[in-house]
Amino acid sequence: MKEDFFKYQAQTGPSPLALEVSHAKGSYIYDRNQKAHLDFVAGVSANTLGHSHPKIVEAVQKQAASYMHVMVYGEYIQTPAVEFTKLLAKQLPDSLQTTYMVNSGTEAMEGAMKLAKRSTGRSEIIAAVGAYHGNTQGSLSLMDFPERTQAYRPLLPGIKHIEFNNPQDLQQITEDTAAVVLETIQGGAGFIVPTNDYLKKVKQRCEQVGALLILDEIQPGFGRTGKLFAFMHYGMVPDILVLGKGMAGGMPVGAFTASADRMALLMQNPKMGHITTFGGNAVIAAAALATLKELTTSNLQDETLRKEKLFRELLVHTLITEIRGRGLMLAPIVENEDIANYVILEAAKKGLILFWLLFEGKAIRITPPLTISDEEIKQGCAIIIELLEDWRNKNVN
Repeated sequence: MKEDFFKYQAQTGPSPLALEVSHAKGSYIYDRNQKAHLDFVAGVSANTLGHSHPKIVEAVQKQAASYMHVMVYGEYIQTPAVEFTKLLAKQLPDSLQTTYMVNSGTEAMEGAMKLAKRSTGRSEIIAAVGAYHGNTQGSLSLMDFPERTQAYRPLLPGIKHIEFNNPQDLQQITEDTAAVVLETIQGGAGFIVPTNDYLKKVKQRCEQVGALLILDEIQPGFGRTGKLFAFMHYGMVPDILVLGKGMAGGMPVGAFTASADRMALLMQNPKMGHITTFGGNAVIAAAALATLKELTTSNLQDETLRKEKLFRELLVHTLITEIRGRGLMLAPIVENEDIANYVILEAAKKGLILFWLLFEGKAIRITPPLTISDEEIKQGCAIIIELLEDWRNKNVN
């Protein structure tokens, strides 16, 4: 199987972890030798309720037995998608009431960018330094890392960048700007949270010049920060909300949400302003509905903030300079990239799954399922501290 993996399946890098998966349940992934691997990554924030959550499995199996794909998005009335978008609307402010379901976070961002241009009649889009919004051509255009984008140029024109958390840059938002696109919490840049009412200030500037604010909640959304969406911590509301990753508890999905009036613009001039074959797929929507029901009827969101405190209490070491993030979207920052690489790779040998962040080499990703237990947190953190001690002992002068 490993030989075939490298021979037939396209790779994203020269050194994949190549864990051969047998099955997964709760907070664990099991390999072909039935060794349990404690998952502190949750499919890069996608497995909100852990692996094979019984309510999601039941919803998927029940829907698959009824029907799977019947027609392109928006043509037929399919109960799971209608029920999901209705329940989602009940959790959101009145200005975010209509949701377009798609296949992934990056497609959701593409749709949001199109909607902003259609809504304002403008073409300039402003993103943040260190942004990551996906890898399709439009989403990639929002990235400011030439080493990752140069090979795919020309990208979309009219993209500018401002520094996240720097209010002085907000004057670059003008009457030429269609939208400002920000991650509510920057992911690839190192789990950087907004400070000093930054998001409020961005929204105010957008309102002054008639631009829209698009917030990317693909990673921090669906309870990961202790509220259903991270923007709810910051006393403001975006014009367009972009969703993905943990939305369907591990199934491939994305969505963008706006007001009914704004979303209606995609129906005319031209018609079918965004179309997708598999968006809103009934099986995926059933998984999303089961996930959202569990998040809104349990204490998982409150528990997320308590578990964050536990992580911060346990991950204390001289080689950790700070812990960034919020809720169960955390990134211990160590002194250098060599330490981060050592901990992540050696942890894998000890049955603990950690991972990297895209642009911050000193970060160790910790984004476990929201269902992770205190005991599992303690076990995983003990391995991290043990490995940091090993590094220090091996590299002491």
